Amino acid sequence: MDQPLASLNTIADRAITYLVDYSFQVVGATIILVAGFLLGNWVAVAVAKLCEKRGLDVTLRHFLSSFAKIIVIAFAVIIALSKFGITIAPFIAAIGAAAFGATYALQGPLSNYGAGLAIILGRAFIVGDTLTVKGVFGVVEEVTLAHTILLTEDGVKITVPNKHIVGEILHNSGEYRIVESRVGIGYDADPAKAIAVITQAISRFPQIKKNGPAPQIGIDNFQDSSVAIGYRYWAPTRRYIETMHAVNLAVYQELSRAGISIPFPQRVVTMAKEQGLS
Repeated sequence: MDQPLASLNTIADRAITYLVDYSFQVVGATIILVAGFLLGNWVAVAVAKLCEKRGLDVTLRHFLSSFAKIIVIAFAVIIALSKFGITIAPFIAAIGAAAFGATYALQGPLSNYGAGLAIILGRAFIVGDTLTVKGVFGVVEEVTLAHTILLTEDGVKITVPNKHIVGEILHNSGEYRIVESRVGIGYDADPAKAIAVITQAISRFPQIKKNGPAPQIGIDNFQDSSVAIGYRYWAPTRRYIETMHAVNLAVYQELSRAGISIPFPQRVVTMAKEQGLS
């Protein structure tokens, strides 16, 4: 009976000694962690405002503010651990060994993160730009370290891993995308008049880009049954198909009002008369 009581007394004495010796360290470490999180949030907001004042895009602002917050919190954690006499050197060595071992298993994700960092820092494109890569296009909605999200006119989100963007040929046309169409007119029609009619039809659409290159309209090629008039203009990517359909309808209606017909394909067949031998 005396032995269990002695063991309990020993445990109680050790607990009291631990609380007396480390209570201030625990309280101090807790205060440091709370202060670190608060300071990290404040620094993140301050960095975001500074980046916004300097005119940096939203992706780079988010990256820099998040990076600053992580640095502040990491220092707070290091200081809190030191209150308990814990050194972080073994942890750093373990993390390094684990990272080295996981490199081969995580080549895909790691390459995406590296490519994402290159995209964010290099600023090849920003949120709101129209990006065409790997046969797809859309408006850049979000750029993360792992992937880039493109939004199409239909509301479809296309997630492109960043490793498939870096090193590829990118087409970045800002908020607009070029529309290329053509219509055929008869050889007996006046092409100059047709070009003027199409120019007038396109000019009625306010969503077509006005502060950039002017619409290009001219003879595209000569076909068997018609003269192809090509026209190119810049339409907002978010209304690309809508604008193209509306412009094509307007071009058709204006050509009809001007008396310019759009001929259908024709073939001339010559029948040879078979002559008998006399």
